[in-house]
Amino acid sequence: MKVATKSEHGWPFYMPLAYFVFFFLQPILDHAGWKEWLLTGLGTISFLVLYLGVLWLERRRHWQLFGLGLMVLVGTLYAPSNFGSTCFFIFAAALLPYVVETELGVIKLLAVILAVVGLDWWAMHLSGWFLFYGGGLSVVVGGTNIYFAQRTRMYHKLKAAHAQIEHLAQVAERERIARDLHDVLGHTLSVIILKSELAGKLVDHDPERAKAEMADVEQTSRAALSDVRSTIRGYRAHSLEAELKQAKATLETAGVNVKSESAEVRLTPAQESVVALVVREAVTESAEVRLTPAQESVVALVVREAVTNVVRHAHARNCHLRLMPVNGNCRIEIQDDGRGGGHIEGNGLRGMRERIEALGGTLERENSVGTRLNIEFPLTQTKN
Repeated sequence: MKVATKSEHGWPFYMPLAYFVFFFLQPILDHAGWKEWLLTGLGTISFLVLYLGVLWLERRRHWQLFGLGLMVLVGTLYAPSNFGSTCFFIFAAALLPYVVETELGVIKLLAVILAVVGLDWWAMHLSGWFLFYGGGLSVVVGGTNIYFAQRTRMYHKLKAAHAQIEHLAQVAERERIARDLHDVLGHTLSVIILKSELAGKLVDHDPERAKAEMADVEQTSRAALSDVRSTIRGYRAHSLEAELKQAKATLETAGVNVKSESAEVRLTPAQESVVALVVREAVTESAEVRLTPAQESVVALVVREAVTNVVRHAHARNCHLRLMPVNGNCRIEIQDDGRGGGHIEGNGLRGMRERIEALGGTLERENSVGTRLNIEFPLTQTKN
């Protein structure tokens, strides 16, 4: 149990100290001499040390209980000479719910305080008012503080939970930005490099095409800058249709033959455009794959990263992309005949896996012949 520290208690726990003035009431009424006032001062100092010590001790419940026990003991010692000693019992009962976490534990210890007060009253032949204030008020104040103590604990737990949620949200946002920037810049820079290399090869014998390729480089660079800004703001939407066309163009620029098979893809009922994979050898099936905008964005980024890996690392001659529905799931297969990859996942593949797992799906990689990615996630049902 974490007991609140001095800063956590705050002023509400110091204002009740004003009630301790009743400890001075009897010496004033009796016109006590210096000896009585000296004893009263020692009792006051003892009370303040014990009260503040219980408040300031952190995560030391045994020492706090010991301090409360000493407070009850000091009250017993002063009971015969000072009626205001009931303050010691009342303040001990008031602090008890903030030290003991369980309600049953507080009730048991309140019963102990009541028993001590009753024993003092009986053994020392004190007035009934001592029993009323020392025992009755202690039970009332202690019982009432059970509610406030539990509410204080819930507040601190809720505050800690909010802090944890805020921290996790910040971590998730940083990971999202890092993942999106990797996907955006990795693919775009690969395209820029490919087109720049192609333009360099064409500049001597085909200047017009080289000029067109450099114009594409400029356009791609401007688009990349816009994508980075949108990604940081978190408002970027990824079009699967545009991504598939760009994937085909990128692979062909790199000299990779593209073959794709896809089912008919509908984004949502409100989006009437049908996404078709534009390929050299296309095979269209009768089934439909209905993707929500969130799924479309994830699939677009996964296709982008997979194509980037093929261009940059695979050294492949052919690439086969397939999108189809299987038992209520969407399955994506991306296979190349390149040199394959290592067993250690890079940032790109790890980001792809995180995106797919966020949709409740799986991503498997095979490196036996080239590289094959098997991606599958459940489709969200949409209403017509």
